[in-house]
Amino acid sequence: MNKRIYILSLVIMAFGCQKPYEPKIVAVSSNYLVVEGTINTGSDSTSIRLSRTVSLTSVAQVKPELGATVTVLTDAGGNYPLASAGNGYYSGPGLNLNSSAKYGLKIVTSDGKVYQSDFVPSKKSPPIDSVYYRVQSDGVKIYADTHDPSNGTTYYRWDYKETYVIHSAYYSYVYFSQIPFDTVLNRSFANQIYSCWLNNPSSDIILNSSAKLAKDVIANNQITAIASTSEKLRVRYSILVKQYALTADAFHYYEQLRKNTEQLGSIFDPEPSELPGNIHCVTSPLEAVIGYVTAGSSTESRIFIDNGSLPTWQASTPYGDCIMDTLLFKRSKRGVIFNEVQLYIYTGIMMPLFPIQRPGSTIILGYTASSPECVDCTLRGSNKQPDFWTN
Repeated sequence: MNKRIYILSLVIMAFGCQKPYEPKIVAVSSNYLVVEGTINTGSDSTSIRLSRTVSLTSVAQVKPELGATVTVLTDAGGNYPLASAGNGYYSGPGLNLNSSAKYGLKIVTSDGKVYQSDFVPSKKSPPIDSVYYRVQSDGVKIYADTHDPSNGTTYYRWDYKETYVIHSAYYSYVYFSQIPFDTVLNRSFANQIYSCWLNNPSSDIILNSSAKLAKDVIANNQITAIASTSEKLRVRYSILVKQYALTADAFHYYEQLRKNTEQLGSIFDPEPSELPGNIHCVTSPLEAVIGYVTAGSSTESRIFIDNGSLPTWQASTPYGDCIMDTLLFKRSKRGVIFNEVQLYIYTGIMMPLFPIQRPGSTIILGYTASSPECVDCTLRGSNKQPDFWTN
């Protein structure tokens, strides 16, 4: 008995003496300029994103750099300004530049600091051979294959943009209007809020190289994977894959960036290392800048995946428990008459679905309704079908 008490006491002391370890965070600069994007020398648009790094304790995840002047430069003295597209993005239409020249980027921030990249050659991407998907037991995997008959590309990068259809939990045939007075009107098909399109840009760094192969061929190259329960596959899904050709230096930069951002967290992962970018602060040479500017023309390919071509998976929805309620203009509760339409629909708490009428009568007694997140898909996406969408 005494032995058990002794052991129990040791256990209590061991756990009772533990204190949370809270190391002091060394105060360092967290306002470095981050430059992302590619100078597209072909017919596609150029988009450069500027932002600032934030501290680990910051609530904000992204700090866009606003009010900057961004210009594409050529080693022959040419310059092509990019316009601000908001939220730290600077873009311009297709430049159709000479592929044999070298290109760089000049940035002047709102505080007057000047940044400039090294001049880099323009790399033309070969066509994408095919974008395709394979059905797995737990979802689908999407691949993109390519090759360069001249064996001159070797280093590749991809990004993508997903577009997919979502449906609201309920279809709304009517809508609330304050003009000319509080009322509910019939909803036109052009203003339907049942089907919407969502867009998701890629956030992964997708690289591959044929440097160790006899031929410049990239096969079975996975772009992304989608779980069988994903809402993306519930109706119809499309992915636009863009392919870029890289120099060896650019490839190694992205490879190191991927290791630093995606492969850290266990004792077996590589140690983080400094990223040798090609952008420099001209006005403050010792200031660190994060990013690597590349130039060239990209190629792209799009595919669609219809739910009907997939197994009978049960896709999840973000709506939770949606309830269709009955709201009347007059409802008596304990002898008191309530106008539920005015209380819930006219105030925006709930959205009307369709009118409630007595059988054989045109008199509207009220409306069925549900919460906005269960009715209005435009809270998450756009109800305007994209131009590239095919049915």
